[in-house]
Amino acid sequence: MLTRRQALKALATLGFASSASGGYALAEPFRTNVTSYAITPEQWPADLSLRIAIIADIHAIDPWVSVGRIERLVAQTNALQADAVLLLGDFVVGHRLGKLGKPVPHEKWARALAGLTAPLGVHAVLGNHDWWEDPQTQVLERGPVRAGLALQEVGIPVYENKAVRLAKDGRPFWFAGLGDQWAFWPKPERYADFVRRGKVDYRGVDDLPATLAQVTDDAPVILMAHEPDIFPQVPKRVAVTLSGHTHGGQVRLLGYAPIVPSKFKDRYVYGHIVEEGRHLVVSGGIGCSGLPVRFGSPPEIVVVELGSHGLT
Repeated sequence: MLTRRQALKALATLGFASSASGGYALAEPFRTNVTSYAITPEQWPADLSLRIAIIADIHAIDPWVSVGRIERLVAQTNALQADAVLLLGDFVVGHRLGKLGKPVPHEKWARALAGLTAPLGVHAVLGNHDWWEDPQTQVLERGPVRAGLALQEVGIPVYENKAVRLAKDGRPFWFAGLGDQWAFWPKPERYADFVRRGKVDYRGVDDLPATLAQVTDDAPVILMAHEPDIFPQVPKRVAVTLSGHTHGGQVRLLGYAPIVPSKFKDRYVYGHIVEEGRHLVVSGGIGCSGLPVRFGSPPEIVVVELGSHGLT
């Protein structure tokens, strides 16, 4: 939800961008780039090479992210020959954008994603829109979430405060998936506070200590977290945190994003961020939220190379 000031800033930026680009901002949502990062965190064994493909924020809706486009996205991802594919949440469309297009039924986008293949599997976490779409989930403040059920139905595991141990070339590592941090809208009595301050106190189902407590050895850990806001709390024990949610700002002019859905503003808006020796990679994602417009932040599949091919 935007404040009046944020909306005016976004419209001003978008108006300038659209006039300067001849409508490019409306075409950009249909592109899909591949962005690669090669890193070797201190916590990751240099001789363990792992290639991860990341898809975030699909927001499935016709005509912008149709079943056909998701199928092409799957083919493009499979061609990258990653060891594992991670899906970082927000599979469904937001309510505002849903009024402008036709949301893709859960079983259809999930069936398309079932075409993803990788030797070490496909792994998913849910995002805030996956929780927000179901009013009953908001009232009960618990799942199951329809998007999660759709993924599980086609054989894609969904992680909610869960860690699993895998291995490549006999070397173990962990995927840890955090529950969504923005799962629930504020209680009704907090809406007045939102209107006054333009700040929503979202509540989540995330439990970072419980998630990491499942890691039972010293093998390196990769954390999947839809929102990057958790990063300041992530211990150095985690080799890298992978997130989406921000859309890279979605509308970015000369590197400036007027709206970033994060309490840290643009601190974690996009890309590879290193703080105190800890690594975070934030994907710009695929789809749109609010309006079907992207500028200066094209949709992308992210590839993270860990290990011997990486750079410190």
